Amino acid sequence: MSRPKFSAVLFDCDGVLVDSESITNAVLRGMLVELGWNISPEECIRIFIGKALKDQWEPILAHTGVRIDEQWIASFRGRRDVALRENLQAIPGAVDAVTQISAVYDGKIACATGADRGKVEMQLEITQLAPFFGNQVYSGMEYAKSKPAPDVYLAAASGLGIDPVQAAVVEDTVTGVSAGVAAGATVFGYCPGGPISSTPEKLLAAGATEIFTNMTQLPGLLSQ
Repeated sequence: MSRPKFSAVLFDCDGVLVDSESITNAVLRGMLVELGWNISPEECIRIFIGKALKDQWEPILAHTGVRIDEQWIASFRGRRDVALRENLQAIPGAVDAVTQISAVYDGKIACATGADRGKVEMQLEITQLAPFFGNQVYSGMEYAKSKPAPDVYLAAASGLGIDPVQAAVVEDTVTGVSAGVAAGATVFGYCPGGPISSTPEKLLAAGATEIFTNMTQLPGLLSQ
């Protein structure tokens, strides 16, 4: 019978549980083009994925002369949410993986994201993952610093009543891996390949302990 290797499992959301990055990135790129920045999809991915948009105002200002504000970000979120409701799907295998891991860990799992709470809760509902996480959903925007700072993972560990050193973190970006490592957790890097995916080399360099390429592998990695 499977037994947990850790005290709890803390999941990132975008790119780990839900296949949202390409959708969100397309909306953001369209809005940046409207501001006058003819940014390529590849450059938009490189600059913005895995990071809080509010913290990335400087490159937008440098290329457009526009200092984005809360109104602009709210407009982005509105357009983003429409696109997500129309197109969002779970990462292949994520629902089955979370089902198995939640059972082995007796529900000691959390979702810790750099995104705003409205987005993550909507995405978990759309993909039918919300019941697994309940009230153990944490947004980095609600803490002093978002990823790559460890704040959101420290809050998730505290909410589950565990030492973060005893947690496993599942991440797919360098920013997220850095946050998990800074929290003291053991980080598993999800790297499915493709234009949105960080390379295994970058995730390992950021401190990931192990790389996996398919969600079907994750329950075995987290169980004894």
